[in-house]
Amino acid sequence: MSDSFRARLRALPDFPEDLPDFDPAAAPRDPAELFRQWLSDALAAGVRQPHAFSLATADGDGHVSSRMLILKDIDDDGGWQFATARTSRKGGELDGNPNAAMNFYWPERGRQIRVAGAVAQLSAEASAADWDARPATDGSSNPQWQLYALKPREIEFWQARADRHHIRHRMVF
Repeated sequence: MSDSFRARLRALPDFPEDLPDFDPAAAPRDPAELFRQWLSDALAAGVRQPHAFSLATADGDGHVSSRMLILKDIDDDGGWQFATARTSRKGGELDGNPNAAMNFYWPERGRQIRVAGAVAQLSAEASAADWDARPATDGSSNPQWQLYALKPREIEFWQARADRHHIRHRMVF
């Protein structure tokens, strides 16, 4: 059974044949600008929910977990913003270990973007404004809602290639 499952997995296609090109030497030096360009490209290509990412956190003992979230903004200080309830598992993990990694994955374009760094809580006012801006909010408040900003210590832009010589453009801060 295991061999047939392995064969089935290996037979699945990885990426479309028509992938965009990427030259790191020609890329903007500002990672937020490059992210915005890639996001615009993903939108133009019809990628669903290109603002969704996997957030990986770890508790104080180093036990890792991940879940999908939505990018809220990239602020002027370079913080990549997301939100959750402070009382959620990820809120508790961030309270005990304020480091995280985001991973955006756009298989239709053969692209991934990994952002890792320290996470800070933003103000109660910013958090309340984010809660109020959510679709289908009924006007009620949520004092447990917290807006966070991940300040990157590293960002990697990854572009798949048909020849499997994938391109990695890593920036360390």
